[in-house]
Formats: sequence, C-alpha cells, structure tokens
Amino acid sequence: MHFKKDKTTMLNFISFGSGSSGNCYFFYNDTDNLMVDVGVGIRTLKKHFSNYGLSLSQIQNIIVTHDHADHIKSVGCISKDFHIPVYATATVHHGIERNYCVRAKVPVGNKHVIENGVMQKLGNFNITSFHVPHDSMDCVGYQIEHEGMTIVLATDVGEITDEIRKAISVADYLIIEANHDEAMLMSGPYSAYLKQRVSGPNGHLSNKNCAKVIAEEASEKLKHIWLCHLSEENNHPELARITIEQTLAEAGKPIGGSLKLDVLKRKIPTGVFKLTSDNEQD
Repeated sequence: MHFKKDKTTMLNFISFGSGSSGNCYFFYNDTDNLMVDVGVGIRTLKKHFSNYGLSLSQIQNIIVTHDHADHIKSVGCISKDFHIPVYATATVHHGIERNYCVRAKVPVGNKHVIENGVMQKLGNFNITSFHVPHDSMDCVGYQIEHEGMTIVLATDVGEITDEIRKAISVADYLIIEANHDEAMLMSGPYSAYLKQRVSGPNGHLSNKNCAKVIAEEASEKLKHIWLCHLSEENNHPELARITIEQTLAEAGKPIGGSLKLDVLKRKIPTGVFKLTSDNEQD
C-alpha cells in the first residue's frame, strides 16, 4: 500500500459527498485509512479517488452509520470488488441486505459486527459507535480515535441524546449534521408528512439545534467543525454557517483562530483537510 506522503499531517480528511444524493468520508495517511459510508456511486467515487491520486483498492476498512441508500448504495460493490471489510451493527447489516438500492451485497466473509459502546480496533484507529435517533432500521454515530486525536461523526440526527453530547464533549474534530433551517422547511415545498418526518425525533438535525449542542458541549480542545448532510431544498450553506457562527460567538466560543468551521459540499468533494494531534493545524 502506498499513499502520497505528507510529513506535516497525521491524518487527511476528504468528504466525497454529503447529503441526500450520497455520503462518503475518507480519513487517510501513509499507513492507515478508514472510509465512513459509501453512498456515492462507484463510477463517481473511482473518478474522485483518481483525481486525488488515490485508488479504491487502497481502502482498508469501511464503517457504516445506517442503512439508507444515500449512505450504503455502493458499499456491497466496493467490498466485493476490493475485498474490503465492512463494519456495522447487526441491524444495519440486516438493513443493507434488505435494501433494494444495494444491488451488490456485502459478501458474508467481509461482514463484521460492531456493538455500541464497545471499542473496535481497526489498524491504528479505535472506533466506538453510539446510537443516533433516525428512522432507519438502526443508526449510529462514531467516535474515531487515531494517534492522540478524536474525531466525532454524527449524521442523520433526529434529536440530541446524552450519548451524542458526551461524544461531542471529547472531540478534537467534529462532523455533524446541520440539515435544515426550520423556517425554510416549514415554508418550503415538502408535504406536511415530510415536514413532520424531517423535523421529528427520528428525522434530521436543524441548524439551530446543531448550533445549540455544539455551544453547550464543545470543549476547548475542539479545533474544527464540519457541517454535513445539508438539505438542498430547506437549507443554504451560508445560512447554516451563520447560524452556527452566531450561536458559538454568543456562547463565548467564536469561530476563528483555534476553531475553524466548514460546510461540506453536497455532491462534490470537499478537502483535503489536514488533521493533527497537537494544537497546530495546517
């Protein structure tokens, strides 16, 4: 295995898509890598990887948040073609097997079951999943530890739980859903049923509630926030950014200096971001 060498960073992060059209996140360095969700089409993903000087054959492990198509569409195909282990809860694995959008299923030999709250070692990554309320068969977030840094990912969040709060409080790096602006959702084109689903306790996290939980739980060690899974119809990147910036400023945790904020693009890659375990960030 060989990746492009970067002496100034311990880990690189690229988002290959973040939203209802497909979600896929990749963390890597010279020796270690980890993919989270594979909801982007296989041809598109191959092209993106090639553009970054990477190859799908280099992927070591995949972890999955939940069984909706925009997170798993290509997981079976990639796992089968490149013999990549796939880690998920037993219920998520069952959901992948049942999902008609996943034409190629994950081979039995590549399926590995994780349990919430139980740390799983994948190379130099320590992975711990936690429950996230969402209207899939099951949904989890991840606390990912690597070489002294802690990355927390929470997407498709119906409501904030104590487990999510605890994870955010220990994060050096946070990838969190800011799906919709509440006013845009309620005045937008969705049916009453969809509006209720999105805003309900098993739906998606609003800009307001995303900002509120970060303001309440983020510690001084938090270096970078990425807003993910923005709705195309019910949100706007700048609106999400401003909502989070204003709320954090009011809480005495302003963006700028040691704390950065970015909004992940919905349909094209965002990054490369460089993650370090010290107080410096390139």
